[in-house]
Amino acid sequence: MPAPNCKNDILTDINPFWYKFTCFKAGTLGFEITPNNLSDDYDWEIYDITGKNPNDIYTDGNLVISSNWSGEGGVTGASTRGTQPLVCGGYGKPLFSSMPVLQVDHNYLMLVSHFTRSQSGYRLAFKGGSAVITDSAQPKLKVVDASCGGDVLRLSIGKKIKCSSITANGSEFYITPNVATISAAAGIVCSSQFDTDSLELKLSDFLAPGAYTLHIKKGSDQNTLLDYCDNTVPDTDELNFKVLPKIATPVDSIAPLECAAQKVKIVLSKPIICSSIAPDGSDFVISGSYPVSIINVTGNCSVTKEIYLTLSKPLEQAGTFTINLKRGNDGNTILNECGEETPAGAKITFSVKDTVNADFTYNIQYDCTTDIVSYSHPGNNGVNTWNWKLDENQISSQQNPQGSYKVFNKKQVLLVVTNGFCKDSASKEIELKNFSKADFTVFEDNCPNEPVTFKGTAVGQIINHQWSFGDGGVASTASPTHTYSLPNRQTTYNVRYTVNDSYGCQRTATKPVSVYSSCLLAVPTAFTPNGDGLNDFLSPLNAIKAERVEFNVYNRWGQLIYKTANWKKGWNGTLNGLPQATGTYIWTLQYLNRDTQKLVFEKGTVVLIR
Repeated sequence: MPAPNCKNDILTDINPFWYKFTCFKAGTLGFEITPNNLSDDYDWEIYDITGKNPNDIYTDGNLVISSNWSGEGGVTGASTRGTQPLVCGGYGKPLFSSMPVLQVDHNYLMLVSHFTRSQSGYRLAFKGGSAVITDSAQPKLKVVDASCGGDVLRLSIGKKIKCSSITANGSEFYITPNVATISAAAGIVCSSQFDTDSLELKLSDFLAPGAYTLHIKKGSDQNTLLDYCDNTVPDTDELNFKVLPKIATPVDSIAPLECAAQKVKIVLSKPIICSSIAPDGSDFVISGSYPVSIINVTGNCSVTKEIYLTLSKPLEQAGTFTINLKRGNDGNTILNECGEETPAGAKITFSVKDTVNADFTYNIQYDCTTDIVSYSHPGNNGVNTWNWKLDENQISSQQNPQGSYKVFNKKQVLLVVTNGFCKDSASKEIELKNFSKADFTVFEDNCPNEPVTFKGTAVGQIINHQWSFGDGGVASTASPTHTYSLPNRQTTYNVRYTVNDSYGCQRTATKPVSVYSSCLLAVPTAFTPNGDGLNDFLSPLNAIKAERVEFNVYNRWGQLIYKTANWKKGWNGTLNGLPQATGTYIWTLQYLNRDTQKLVFEKGTVVLIR
């Protein structure tokens, strides 16, 4: 799944559960997910899918409006406690994100992902925000249809109602003129769900062709129909309907097709009997721009308004096709509930577009400061929309854009294309190989008249090296040595190391190197910490080749009064900020000799003079 603003994250939903909701009043959305086991780690993400295919969430990171992938366990959600809308994965990340802003009439998906993989469960509570995601509209009767024989009414409600509010005897309904009564009522899918927006009402008698009105009233359960919040369908609601003479059901239309469709859905104005459909597809024949056949046909119940035709192959190329109805191997075309046969020869035409391919090519123009990558997509098969993500926060809607990069490493590039009918995506990892950096290692402190070793640690496709040692000396190898002559006093030289790579780019690193007038390591026998700038501190002198230094000073009673691992810093003659008395003190020095790699221990005395 896309990980907006989380470049190093690879997001994968685990044990996912999905919620879909609509915003009825704009505002902020606040909620909490409380694990029943508070050590469980739950993650979540919210998408605005208004006008989108819900499956786009797997490719389009722009649909994400809020998320939290913290690796911590405990209560998570969106509230005023959050400071950012998108929290990436990892331990130590906050469990709360800031509340997203919802828009009126927009549709949203909410993913709850359970990283811990236990089965303890959680509680979800919406609170703290100002948005309204509960439909406060009163449920109303929407449309009613009579069966072909006029003994069954199929009713749609404008809002989901609770199955438990429907009485089995249909006591909530009656029709006028009062030529028949409602004998039974059942909610569609109520056998498997707790809510429905469709009912089937059975009548005590067949209705003759004519105009009728369906009314609702309080039933034997003392209510009409109830939504989730126990809002009732008004008992003043009514719907007019007609019972038509028995006529054949026409083939009306084709439902919108998906890209590379291998199933075609025919939509009918009136239900037909599923058993009248020849399963082998022999009731239908298809012809068009290129050969394809029907291999089976299905309905979805005992009666249906939808017929699904399965084709021998997907329709991946553009073309126009016609479906003709004929008598199949079962001896008929299709029959409606009244047994009326739709005449053979009925036809319906539809068109499809080509599938598309998002594969793209690129060309890299290397430079020392900014690389330019030119991307190209051929635009075949009517592609008219390009959505590029070029890394480094660059996006483009051009067919052939350019990306500009100042950081030379691997780039993740994504392209999504569509021709308005089919969509495809492609991603590639593009490596900018011209990263280079000049660097070197050397001992900071060195002795005179001894070779100093420099080791180049440059990164990149280096083709030559140039050294300037600060005293006029130069070299052109990767790891040279250089000997500095004896200076009168400690001298610091700025060493400059320059490399050139195969792309013509030059990088430089500069470091100081100190050369001392002597490498004789010694500890003074006396010092005068009086602030005159002369001998104010006690420390080892010229410990140039000493590593892992431990320098300690003790008073005459054996009390440790000073300790350091840095030979360039010394004791100022105080303890806890108080000046120590004139007298003799003991020092110890331990270090590892850089050349011999042997451990050395020395001991002596020093006189503090004030």
